[in-house]
Amino acid sequence: MAGDSNRENRAPIRVGLRFALVCLLMFANAEFALGGAPAFAGARAAKPGTFTNPERVTIVGYTSDAMEPYLSRDGSVLFFNNSNSAADTNLFWATRIDDRTFQFEGEMTGVNSSALDAVASMDNANNFYFISTRSYQSSLSTIYRGVYSSGGVSGVALVPGVSKNKPGWVNFDADISADGNTLYFVDGFFGTGNFPQSAKIVIARRTDTGFVRDPNSDRLLHGINNHALNYAMTTSASELDIFFTRFAGAVPSIYTASRASTAKPFGKARKIKAITGFAEAPTISPDGKSLYYHHNDNGTFNIYRVTRP
Repeated sequence: MAGDSNRENRAPIRVGLRFALVCLLMFANAEFALGGAPAFAGARAAKPGTFTNPERVTIVGYTSDAMEPYLSRDGSVLFFNNSNSAADTNLFWATRIDDRTFQFEGEMTGVNSSALDAVASMDNANNFYFISTRSYQSSLSTIYRGVYSSGGVSGVALVPGVSKNKPGWVNFDADISADGNTLYFVDGFFGTGNFPQSAKIVIARRTDTGFVRDPNSDRLLHGINNHALNYAMTTSASELDIFFTRFAGAVPSIYTASRASTAKPFGKARKIKAITGFAEAPTISPDGKSLYYHHNDNGTFNIYRVTRP
């Protein structure tokens, strides 16, 4: 698990928070202050190019595992969680100093519980989404939301209309679009084991009461969901680019795909070659030039980024 120095050798048994999360559920017998204006706030999106130059991101004042990074839509706040196999996995926040340096601000308030709490995302209106196992045994649901302000979240509640409400099925990832109207999430099926038999990305649309699964989801994501495990996704503000994690070999890798309009399916997914080793959970900067993710550095998880013109 995330605190184990042998994690790299056991990668097929563990793929980030997502699979550690469900292992935890099965084991438990569950049928399962924003900072100043960032330099790139409001910047125009760059024409997509090739990502290069992987470099470690510094979180000043923080020295533990940092996983599941998520950069706020204005680029000023980095959300992340500690080891997802810790006894108490929690969400934290840090404010931007520059593109590769953030100031640790502390544990978030209003979201953390004695269960596993992780995988942040947020829309332009500060509606904050995250994954928590706190009620899975009774609700068969894991996706929560609330309203974010200065390191805290209020009004936390389950997101209705997403869960299959069937034992063995777990939504172990979620990402809200910038406009708040589309929720990308993962359906993971575990059956009776502790490793997913399948994991695919799904799309849901916002309604007056919650979300409803998009009947066109399979068509729109046909180029992404294959026979591998696909999860840990994020979209650009336009939703024309998606970045996600695919586990189809010894270690998980980060892929991307694009489309011409939100009514069109994403094209063929391609691996981001500059990112090597055990890497998961991408998040894109507002200007599209920096892609952040977590990486296993010999048993410790750190946040990295790659850049493009």
